[in-house]
Amino acid sequence: MLEVSGLTVDYLTGTNPVRAVDDVSLSVGRGEFVGIVGESGCGKSTLLFAIARLLSPPAVVTAGSVTFRGENLVTMTDRRLNAIRWQNLSVVMQSAMNALNPVMPVGAQFADALRAHGTISRKAVAARSAEVLRLVGIDAVHLGSYPHQLSGGMRQRAMIAMALLFTPDLVIMDEPTSALDVVAQRSLMTQIKELQRELGFAVVFVTHDMSLVSHYSDRLVVMYAGQVAEAGATRRIFDRPLHPYSRGLLEAFPSIRGDKVPLQGIPGSPPDLSVIHNGCRFSPRCPVKLPACETTPPALLDREGTSVRCLLYDPGIAAVAQAEAGQATQPRRRRL
Repeated sequence: MLEVSGLTVDYLTGTNPVRAVDDVSLSVGRGEFVGIVGESGCGKSTLLFAIARLLSPPAVVTAGSVTFRGENLVTMTDRRLNAIRWQNLSVVMQSAMNALNPVMPVGAQFADALRAHGTISRKAVAARSAEVLRLVGIDAVHLGSYPHQLSGGMRQRAMIAMALLFTPDLVIMDEPTSALDVVAQRSLMTQIKELQRELGFAVVFVTHDMSLVSHYSDRLVVMYAGQVAEAGATRRIFDRPLHPYSRGLLEAFPSIRGDKVPLQGIPGSPPDLSVIHNGCRFSPRCPVKLPACETTPPALLDREGTSVRCLLYDPGIAAVAQAEAGQATQPRRRRL
């Protein structure tokens, strides 16, 4: 249903453009839940904004395509795009307090979206608004409430309700749980998953919380420095992560099962995306890097259904590294 191919986004600021998204490809099927994770500044939100055509200057898509139901969103006219947004594709922003209009009741904002897409009857608008609000567990009486009169969790649910006004095929969510406590996060995510099963829409979900995607996503995309570091089935990546960065992310949060182990952080910080990088972008922070990692940019390789961008899995380079390591460990012969 959604096919992102070779998408590249640059921020054209100053003398050096910042490449926030670099040659990213992914696909989303009907009814699928795809999670995108990574540290802050790795390009997750920029990727979502590019998919939804919500980028504003100085950000610009410089390469690639975003095909949604057979149409390229990147080259689509604004008129056609406005017809698709909310009706077939909707977006849930990170902060509902900033996304909702603070001087309009929730019901009035729902009505604006419905009327923009042809629902004129006041009775139909009121009925649909009340219906979607009840879908997310909020009483219809709150259609008359202003955003500041709702709790954080209720505001996020109201945003999700607005996204479901037309039962779209795809809902894009940019860290909708970031401002919520742990109990509210769990409740909201359970609600999203139940609605997805009931209505059949697909979800692209950006978060920095690995524990959330472990329970709710079908497939996982791990991003680092604007690129896809690893992508595949969520359970497979959690059980057997291939990329050193994926392993670092998993080791950085505690598990409630198994033995107690000290948490391992990832040393250093993500690279400056305005600088052209030689070699692997994770090599300065990688605990298992090879000499070739400093100079050779890794390609995205397929390993039993999981895509991974790492030279450790390049047969030619890995073989050379093993041979060099073997020579280094052989004892030297004494000269007589």
